[in-house]
Amino acid sequence: MALEARMRQSRRLESIGKLTGGVAHDFNNLLTIIIGNSEVLIDESAENATTRELAELSLVAASRGAELTSQLLAFARRQPLEPQLVAPSELLRDMKGLLRKTLTPEIELEFVSDAGAWSTLVDPTQLESAILNLAINARDAMPDGGRLTIEVANARLDAAYAAAHTDVTPGFYVMMAVSDTGTGMPSEIRDRVFEPFFTTKPGGENSGLGLSMVHGFIKQTGGHIKIYSEVDSGTTVRIYLPRYLGSDAIQRPQPYQDNDVRGGDERILLVEDDDLVRNHVAKQLTGLGYRLVVASNGNEALDIFRRDQAFDLLFTDVVMPEGINGRQLAREIHAIAPGLPVLFTSGHTENAIVHHGRLDAGVLLLSKPYRLSTLAAKIRQALNERPTLA
Repeated sequence: MALEARMRQSRRLESIGKLTGGVAHDFNNLLTIIIGNSEVLIDESAENATTRELAELSLVAASRGAELTSQLLAFARRQPLEPQLVAPSELLRDMKGLLRKTLTPEIELEFVSDAGAWSTLVDPTQLESAILNLAINARDAMPDGGRLTIEVANARLDAAYAAAHTDVTPGFYVMMAVSDTGTGMPSEIRDRVFEPFFTTKPGGENSGLGLSMVHGFIKQTGGHIKIYSEVDSGTTVRIYLPRYLGSDAIQRPQPYQDNDVRGGDERILLVEDDDLVRNHVAKQLTGLGYRLVVASNGNEALDIFRRDQAFDLLFTDVVMPEGINGRQLAREIHAIAPGLPVLFTSGHTENAIVHHGRLDAGVLLLSKPYRLSTLAAKIRQALNERPTLA
């Protein structure tokens, strides 16, 4: 019966994930336009304080909406990750100051780590965010103080454990445990903590997405998460990340540095299926000085390119419901012009350019929604670095 309950819970979370991922995609398209137009209004209302203030409030609200959709995508396992080789013990050591500031003075913080703890391939920024979320939940469960213990150890999940937890692949893992001596929770609450927007805190205190984000991130990374809790005894959340068995460190790409909002006169093939977004982005790129040819879907773009290859960049949406998607379009175009740089954009990535929790090699992605400065920088990065598909 326990296995059946876990399978029902897994299917329920999977269904919610598909729904939230789709909603986030559509919402990000709308936010792209709202953010862009708010920036235009701010720039054009320098002499009208009231209008400028309203535009700034709209931009702040849209930015908060973007943060919410980012959290939804994390839960839905559709966020683009940038994994690198990480030693969790070292990551926790670097987080010690931040974690100490997050806790109240009445909470004791303890680290326990195996000297020979393995490394794992994971997005370090997202792992830090996951640990911080768990620490905040632990803090809130200890209003009168207590002890927070964070442990790193090697672990093996065997076939018997995998049989009882259908999402687990037997093998070797790095285990990170976050334990508190707080209030704990009954089983009816424990069984729902990974659901998005579920929270036991008073209304308005949080979004109810913290543990949902952690769950989605761990699953997308190929790991496993397990929660143990007893009322008045405390809670332990164990994260299992696959042990890295390779021999070469995977370096994280260095962020592109260009703080100037500047354009150019290059010729760009813009492909976007959403009419509102396509018209909006076309105006932005034209305003930056670029020469554009626009297409509403992949098939139309391919027809255009077969007639005219005089382009400096393909800038395409990834998810397009009609015809070929952005990745397929890029491959077809590279069969004609192998060196043409490609910049992808998407409200969520699905599986077209993300596999095994990471962006495919050679892929440059601009996630929606974005600001004009980010768009300008990414376009210049694509033109300068000339990324193509591996």
